[in-house]
Amino acid sequence: MKLRAILIMTVYAILVAMTSLWMAKQSYSWFPPEAAAEAKLLDDLFSLFTGLGTFIYLGVIGPFLYSLVFHRASKYDMSDGPPIEGNTWLEIVWTAVPLVLVLTLSFVSYRTYEKMAVRGPMELVHLHMPQMMQPAYAEPFDSKPQQEIQNAVETAPIEQIDVTAKQWAWIFHYPERDITSTELHLPVDRRVRFTLRSQDVLHGFYIPAFRLKQDVVPNHEIDFELTPVKTGTYRLRDSMFSGTYFAANQADVVVQPFNEYQQWLADAAAGLPTPAFNQAAFEYSRANEREGATKDKVAIRGWDTIPPASPPVVNYAPKHEPDSPPA
Repeated sequence: MKLRAILIMTVYAILVAMTSLWMAKQSYSWFPPEAAAEAKLLDDLFSLFTGLGTFIYLGVIGPFLYSLVFHRASKYDMSDGPPIEGNTWLEIVWTAVPLVLVLTLSFVSYRTYEKMAVRGPMELVHLHMPQMMQPAYAEPFDSKPQQEIQNAVETAPIEQIDVTAKQWAWIFHYPERDITSTELHLPVDRRVRFTLRSQDVLHGFYIPAFRLKQDVVPNHEIDFELTPVKTGTYRLRDSMFSGTYFAANQADVVVQPFNEYQQWLADAAAGLPTPAFNQAAFEYSRANEREGATKDKVAIRGWDTIPPASPPVVNYAPKHEPDSPPA
């Protein structure tokens, strides 16, 4: 091979590697902020896939375009190219490299999901001894910057919160104070254990800023742990199709300092139970409104559906729909 070709390939490989590294770092900004310690696991995995994917893509598309531009056949040249066969080393390389890449990515992915240990509905359905199941949990700490948080949560009690999902509302119960809310409040840098229940159908407990999703299966109680590490207001979504108004089954998640969290608990405990705003019930009521509807201004009709459950009566009941960032 000519020296000039080797230099060009080397320079191109360096540029591709630098671009891939830049893309891998950029991928962190494509997601919501890492509001839970577990989010780092998934973001690191996605960054790895992005960097390798970029390297492979540019590594293939660059030589392809170069050959297309500088080595295309001349006009009316209908002859075949020179036959190339019998290069054993080349065949070994192009077989071994993809195999190593696939196995490496599979291993890293398996390790990541093993640390998170998030169970899905199939495992619950096929495991016929639910009393022997261990609680789902996520190992949040795998790097030094999170060591201080790990030390803090190891010395602090775990916050227990019971979560009930139904068509279409989320209800959060804090057993230590015996209060209920339709807005989820969490203390920052404290381990939180959720006990998830469904009153009717399959739901999905999904907070994008935490990068965690847990299926909520009827007739099962599922323990699920995580550690919020960033204060702010985030969005809880129902990630499973649970019926007509599943998209409206959302709630705000407020992560706050521990003293503010304690104050919120005290204020909520002093409040009288009142009906909370419920988006599904609101839309359903409008769907059945006939008064005021005209040809140009038709009330929301919706689809044939079961009626939403009555708005939950809770100690802390926001009177508006969730106003946190959608993602």
